[in-house]
Amino acid sequence: MKLFDVITLFPETIEAYTSASILGRAQKAKLLKIKAHQLRDASKHKWKQVDFRPYGGGPGMVLEAESIVKSVEKARKKNKKVKVIVTSAGGKPLTNVYARSLTKFDQVIIVCGRYEGIDARAIKILKADEVSVGPYVLTGGEVPALAIIDATARHIKGVLGKFDSLEEGRVASHDVYTRPEVFEYKEKKYRVPKVLLSGNHKLIDEYRSKRRSTQK
Repeated sequence: MKLFDVITLFPETIEAYTSASILGRAQKAKLLKIKAHQLRDASKHKWKQVDFRPYGGGPGMVLEAESIVKSVEKARKKNKKVKVIVTSAGGKPLTNVYARSLTKFDQVIIVCGRYEGIDARAIKILKADEVSVGPYVLTGGEVPALAIIDATARHIKGVLGKFDSLEEGRVASHDVYTRPEVFEYKEKKYRVPKVLLSGNHKLIDEYRSKRRSTQK
């Protein structure tokens, strides 16, 4: 069973998404297990503070190294092949190739960045990958963490039922259609392409491949 552990200030965000739909069913089937850990639980400070002013000045706050390292070490399972990831706007881009590579590990631990970021010493100590989900900045690392889990889980056998369900493995375009054959909206009719109604699978595959190549 693949283990995903998320270190975050907002565990409820992670739990709400991962308990539903495909990820929820995969957990019930014991194909994977996702657990969110409250970062503040590792804080040694009186009010469970984990963010402090950056050295050298500047705006915002930085998540301290000690609480992050302690949280990861507590979540880490012994005798498991583990990958630690820190979500970061400046990290390597999340791709299907990277997501697939994560399936080689028994446990993936994701630290959600927030504020101005994470003390760089924690990243160095944990030998963590810094991963970005796009060329933009979000308010926190919870959405990127969910994207990493979702993208990786799809490559775990059984999660999607059949590997035929992997969109990138199909001979298909981004344009898909279902009933009715003719959809009318504001007195205008929108039809399903005739080739998809032909029953000629060779022509259908050629059409989809062509559409796919033009949409890249």
